[in-house]
Amino acid sequence: MSLRESDPAEIGGYPLEARLGSGGMGTVFLARTASGRPVAVKLIHRHFAEDDEFRIRFRQEVAAARRVSGAFTAAVVDADPEAEQPWMATAYIEGHTLAQHCATEGPLSGAKLRNLAIGLAEALRDIHRAEVVHRDLKPSNVVLSPEGPRVIDFGISRAVDQETLTMTGRIIGTPPFMSPEQLRSPRDVGPRSDVFSLGTLLVYAATGRGPFEGESPYLMAYQVVHEEPSLGAVPQALRAVVEPCLRKEPGERPSSDELLVLLRNLPMDLGGTEADGLGAGRPGDMVTQQLAPTPAGSAGSAPSGRRPRHRWRPALAVAVAVAAIGGTAAALTAVRSGSADDRGRSVAASAAALPDGFKPWHKTVPGGREDIPDELRCVAHGDAVYCGGGGVVAARLRAHDGSRVWTVKSPGVPAQGVHLVGATDDTVLGYRIAAQDDPKSPLTELVAIDARTGRELWSAPSGAQSQAVTGRTRDALVVGSAVVMVDGSNSRLEARDAHSGAVRWTTPFPTGARCAPVPAGPRLLAMCATDEEVDAVAVLHPTLYEVDRASGRLGAPVAVDGPAVPMGLAGGRLVLLREHMEGAASEGYDGVVRVDLAARKVTYSRLDRTYAGTPGMADGILYVSGQTGLVTAIDPSTGRSRWSRQTAVEGASGPVAGGGAVYFSSATGRVVALSPHDGTPLWTTGPQADGLTGEQGASPRVTVAGRALIVAAANNTLFAFDTRKPPEAG
Repeated sequence: MSLRESDPAEIGGYPLEARLGSGGMGTVFLARTASGRPVAVKLIHRHFAEDDEFRIRFRQEVAAARRVSGAFTAAVVDADPEAEQPWMATAYIEGHTLAQHCATEGPLSGAKLRNLAIGLAEALRDIHRAEVVHRDLKPSNVVLSPEGPRVIDFGISRAVDQETLTMTGRIIGTPPFMSPEQLRSPRDVGPRSDVFSLGTLLVYAATGRGPFEGESPYLMAYQVVHEEPSLGAVPQALRAVVEPCLRKEPGERPSSDELLVLLRNLPMDLGGTEADGLGAGRPGDMVTQQLAPTPAGSAGSAPSGRRPRHRWRPALAVAVAVAAIGGTAAALTAVRSGSADDRGRSVAASAAALPDGFKPWHKTVPGGREDIPDELRCVAHGDAVYCGGGGVVAARLRAHDGSRVWTVKSPGVPAQGVHLVGATDDTVLGYRIAAQDDPKSPLTELVAIDARTGRELWSAPSGAQSQAVTGRTRDALVVGSAVVMVDGSNSRLEARDAHSGAVRWTTPFPTGARCAPVPAGPRLLAMCATDEEVDAVAVLHPTLYEVDRASGRLGAPVAVDGPAVPMGLAGGRLVLLREHMEGAASEGYDGVVRVDLAARKVTYSRLDRTYAGTPGMADGILYVSGQTGLVTAIDPSTGRSRWSRQTAVEGASGPVAGGGAVYFSSATGRVVALSPHDGTPLWTTGPQADGLTGEQGASPRVTVAGRALIVAAANNTLFAFDTRKPPEAG
């Protein structure tokens, strides 16, 4: 669609090429980045930009869209909610919407329908893992891209909804695809509302009609709330899965994790509409039979929980993305945001020697899905560097030149946050994601690999819930010669010998609670939350337990006033950052919590303001790196800002300390070294990979090996250099 004379020539420095569409909220344009990458830029209508409440909602939309950017949704490239006319740029997705496909080519069937169902369930699971509720799943918000289905349009603000209702008197949303609770009590909508909407979407994809058909929106809304869906034309195998999704009460529906397990068990061709699919049993009964854990990314999900509570968000692997077109009234409810992995590693400044024979190097480590590359994370151990993530369970490289000794690949689709667990002297531990067409394998496994040979030693189904409980991204930790993990049933902690896999101890979660392991220097902790708070996606009163490393016995509970995210140790106390919530959305961090486990004492300090961005801790200092490159150092004992420094590294993760500096880096491989004392920039490198900087909460990408720095970037890129001779910034 050509540009109009009234359209701007560029938005935010992105030259516009064409109109992609226009709706009630704004207009979406096709534009280009400086490197030529196509992006979709959504420009908000001017009359909404003048509404202060709308601006608040649009900020929340941008923040939430950043959190869910990935292989099944979108990659946010840039945004300016404060512009005279707010805008947001995302990578551009090619393809027709499901609505367009059904209108021109008819409904889907067989393997195409099954793949669509699984892809959408994977998208929904990852949206919910980012603790977001979409609220407007419908055929026009699903794009059938060459890489699979993509869910688009993450939010028209509540202010827009109210204006639309006042002006037109229409029901807000799209009634045939809305849940009963969305129609009855819109403010109380949770993740299982999306499950209902997905059920209606699958009926539409299979038949070309929704399960509720009426002559007016009001009649359709009445049917959604009071009448049974029309499913006669839906293939029986799929119908047995869709039926529980369309139950009127949210608690009777499967979670997105459970739904994905059911869909993966469907026959490849889905069969016909006769009762020859899954049999006459209620599909809800199948959920209790599934013990396999959740994979990250696009290949599965945890069946045992009643809500998505995994730590992983989808991979920001290739420039797939959204043309997020406003046009129907929808709203996005963002809850607790994800948070950085606790991998800020400190290396003494005295360890300043380069690996023997070291020369700067730049390598790529192919994964199990080379068509969808990912980011890796690494640890240095002697003369070896072990890396893993997404499509790579683990790989061993030589520290001096980056040459690979061995690689163990993961067949599933890479996922953001699925990184290396760690290494001992003789064992490397990582995650394996099941392939999408492999329903028999555990969806996510913890895998132990012989560090010398690359031979697999053992594997065990891995749990999937730390994001919901702790806001962190760890379900397994290397503790001495053992690995402590959440078991595959998500009901207990277990410690295994890292090399042999022998179980040393198991500890059930406290009754009515779910837990995740938390590292605390030489100590091991468990952070737990009640089922009710986890199900409500509002962990406001977490409880900490010290875990005896030898027996697994839990110590006395210590209650914390949350929501709070564990960061690390300072002065022998566990430090957590408190999240600042605006309604259901996290706006950043506004306080420090210090827990003295021995004395069972908790103290709180307020920060001087709310800091948004990616948090981390190194050498006993808290850091928050903002999306625009601002890095702030915070004293955890007082909550006072020590210094703030504007850098050129946008969307950075970190910190990692070593050699008298603290390092931050982005997905592009751009690295900045700052003085930990006052934030003085020591040097900044140029980008090394074609990555996007929209991600928040990423774990640190930098590994220190003496005087060498090993950096992970997008597309499985790794590079290393001497910190005394960093690459030119260019």
